[in-house]
Amino acid sequence: MLERFDANDACHAQVIEIKKASDRAASLTRQLLTFSRREVLSPQVLDLNATVANIQNMLRRLIGEDILLVNAGGSDLESVKVDPGQIEQVILNLGVNARDAMPHGGTITIETANVQFDKSPPADRLSIPPGPYVLLAVRDTGGGMDAETQSHIFEPFFTTKEKGKGTGLGLAVVYGIVQQSGGHVRVSSELGKGTTFRIYLPAIPKKSAAELPKAGGDLPVINRGSETVLVVEDEETVRSFVTRVLQARGCTVLVAADPEQAVTITKEYSETIHLLLTDVVMPILHGHHLAKYLGFWCPNTKVLYMSGYVENPAALVGSEKFGASFLPKPFTAGSLVEKVRQLLDARPEPIPQPNA
Repeated sequence: MLERFDANDACHAQVIEIKKASDRAASLTRQLLTFSRREVLSPQVLDLNATVANIQNMLRRLIGEDILLVNAGGSDLESVKVDPGQIEQVILNLGVNARDAMPHGGTITIETANVQFDKSPPADRLSIPPGPYVLLAVRDTGGGMDAETQSHIFEPFFTTKEKGKGTGLGLAVVYGIVQQSGGHVRVSSELGKGTTFRIYLPAIPKKSAAELPKAGGDLPVINRGSETVLVVEDEETVRSFVTRVLQARGCTVLVAADPEQAVTITKEYSETIHLLLTDVVMPILHGHHLAKYLGFWCPNTKVLYMSGYVENPAALVGSEKFGASFLPKPFTAGSLVEKVRQLLDARPEPIPQPNA
């Protein structure tokens, strides 16, 4: 809709508000999924200094003018591999938590540094496995916490704020994201002396990081296609959105509202189906079972699964040689087209046949 309306059109501002509301709803859903550990992460190689810099303006607006925000980024920082949206959520949650601990103003310091835990650590090493890490620390000059409060802060729905001022999910979400990212989070606090949250994320050696794709930047120029895509999605809004996006890119789109329709379409369609784009959790037959079943009629068709709550996407797609990939929901038109194009342009391989 934003592409249809000129920026001067009265409808443009209204659509912007609709998009903002959708983004807020998606963010809340991600927090709940993270808490229940069903959020699908899309880890990418990141420079935490760049991530903090990118989110700094937003954080300043959230914390208010009476709080000083200090960015103490370490030099020559190693890379980490995390979901960029999730690590931004961690920083925002910790920043808001620090703000609430300083109702009369204060200072929030965000620090990054390379940290090495040796194999023979001292007793106060916080029980973190040895190896190289990147530290992300958020420190405030608030009133601090006693030991009893510290023992509960990562519990879901635990809050020291008055009724209506907090959900008790913020720090639980931080803990869930860090755990899912293979990291560790620790807190140190003392009444009257502020609080520091320290997050340790596994560092990626620079040589290894250089070989991996970086997050951010503009989407690559994606060529239009002429292939045929079978879309199987039981939610009408997602189904129509995907159909419009792919048709606008020149693809022939076959649409099925459930696996049964997909089987019928496949049997009756006389041309080549180049890609099966299917939801994972559906009535009658799940997406991975449908892909294997359709392999009888279309052994060279590639598969792109889409879902918002698959616990192990890697296990779902299996070996890359079968031409399968995964797209986490919610996704944008750009990420959808990019993933479809990457899969279609890759070397074709057959879908694995089910056992007789």
